[in-house]
Amino acid sequence: MNNDECKKELMTGNEAIARGFYEAGGILASSYPGSPTVEILEAVKGYPEIYSEFSMNEKVALEVAIGGSFFGSRSMVSMKHVGVNIASDPLMSFTETSINGGFLLVTGDDPGLMSSQNEQDNRIFGKFANMPILDPSDSQETKEFTKAAFTLSEDLKTPVMLRITSRLCHGRGVVELCDRVEVAPKGIIKDVNSYCMLPPNSNKAQHFMKERIEKLTEFAYDTELNRLEKKEGADTLIVTSGLMYNNLKELNPNASILKLGLVYPLSKKKFEELAQEYKNIIVLEEMTAFIENEIKLMGIQCEGKKYFSFTAELDVADIEAGLISAGVIAPKENSKVLKERIAVPARPPLFCSGCPHRPIFDVLKKVKAKTVFGDIGCYSMAFLPPFEQSVSIISMGASLGIIKGARKAMTLQGPEQPLVSVIGDGTFFHSGISGFMNLLNQKKDNENITVLILNNSTTAMTGGQQNAGSGIYHQGDYMNVNIKKLLEVIGFDRVREIDQYDYKTAKEAIEEEIAYNGLSVIIAMGPCALRYKIVKPHFFVKPEICIACKSCIKTNCPPLRMKKYEGIDKMKSSIDKNMCVGCSVCAQVCPVNAIRNSELEDETNDK
Repeated sequence: MNNDECKKELMTGNEAIARGFYEAGGILASSYPGSPTVEILEAVKGYPEIYSEFSMNEKVALEVAIGGSFFGSRSMVSMKHVGVNIASDPLMSFTETSINGGFLLVTGDDPGLMSSQNEQDNRIFGKFANMPILDPSDSQETKEFTKAAFTLSEDLKTPVMLRITSRLCHGRGVVELCDRVEVAPKGIIKDVNSYCMLPPNSNKAQHFMKERIEKLTEFAYDTELNRLEKKEGADTLIVTSGLMYNNLKELNPNASILKLGLVYPLSKKKFEELAQEYKNIIVLEEMTAFIENEIKLMGIQCEGKKYFSFTAELDVADIEAGLISAGVIAPKENSKVLKERIAVPARPPLFCSGCPHRPIFDVLKKVKAKTVFGDIGCYSMAFLPPFEQSVSIISMGASLGIIKGARKAMTLQGPEQPLVSVIGDGTFFHSGISGFMNLLNQKKDNENITVLILNNSTTAMTGGQQNAGSGIYHQGDYMNVNIKKLLEVIGFDRVREIDQYDYKTAKEAIEEEIAYNGLSVIIAMGPCALRYKIVKPHFFVKPEICIACKSCIKTNCPPLRMKKYEGIDKMKSSIDKNMCVGCSVCAQVCPVNAIRNSELEDETNDK
């Protein structure tokens, strides 16, 4: 079909990127799951013409896509903003090379930290890596920019960054669906001067990158990726990009708007012309003053963060308040910024019903583990009430290096105490193996370190994607790496596996290893209840036996709550059978055997 015959479909920004990659003739897509970009690869999986994989981490994912590009195939790698930190080592060398097959790096930035440990602005990373940066504003544009990125990549021999933010990743818009254009691969080019990045070649590559940015700057002068919307008589120009453009349009300010699709590099010639035409230039952007600083580096006066927050998302009310402060619009009685915002009740995150992590943290709390270093994953929620166990959460795999450093400092300066760290199996495979090996570096027998590996056999926090050990519970997964055997081969001599649902045995094992004056590892086994759809006969409470001690409630399982029973004055425990997956932990912690299995006993008294 031609463009006039394109069908239309409602798509998220993530789905639109996948569609754009398909229509552009994309061949290879790799990723590591992380919000807000995880659904890109999930959507790509729907196109059989494309090979796709969730790699072990972002560095490996980038390298897989580089391999596809080296062969001459159009390739894409996607990751959340902090994932680029992991991938930066190969990225900073890859951007020195000449592109064979078109290459796109999609980064999902997270203004407001909805699902992240920091709020870094990867436009800065894109500039650092000498890459052009595209910043779309809606789902249709996201698809079109994805396609345009491959043309730009191949024309100027450069990798391209497509920067998208959380709300655009997940928001929906109408997208036109067009035909796929097949692009034949060129094959691997044997040019060591261009692709072997050792000092002599890298020195030459610095000039290649400089020339490439200069060509991109010329391209930026009149590219259709940027759009100037003039308002007659206006003496103010508002420069913006991405989702901010749509929020700004709702206000219809008395100002012209320069909507940037290519946010780096910018054309100095274009902005010098605009500075002659407009008295005031205001930059509207989320997070850092990236565009603002780029314009100021040209010697052109503008303002931005003087009026708008440097952090969090900017909604219509925030933008209106900033423009009122800038004198661009006048406050009105019915102003959006003056309207009372609806307060949304806070809802703290919870472990899912039947989550195998819950009994472990309940045990750690009961044995009064003094210091527990956390990591990135579902179990990071353990720093919240009621468990309040983790004392630090920094980055993927960081708990291992942190516990090592804390232990060595404690050995030298005291006082002595047991140290515990917790890491998941997904994080173990992502970036934990090297940390484990480093625990053996200058190990002393009397240094008390206990590491808990919570093995639920999936990358749970991002939606249950497979990891290297998922084959334990799901035969359809490609890999089944045995963590215990791997650690033993590395050199660990005290590694034990426990069943996370066997509460008594798990508690005894954790107490024993914390008391052990040395290095030990516990692998707590239990499938993710959500991914593997664990549903066993539900449990119920016999209120006439329950003593309302709340031991079950303290396990923090969602189906459990206190309630009033007919004919009983005191509130007793209860279980919502529609939520219970039958993990049995509540029954195991009940001191009076008031919680029973519905398959084994009549629950007619639980009214």
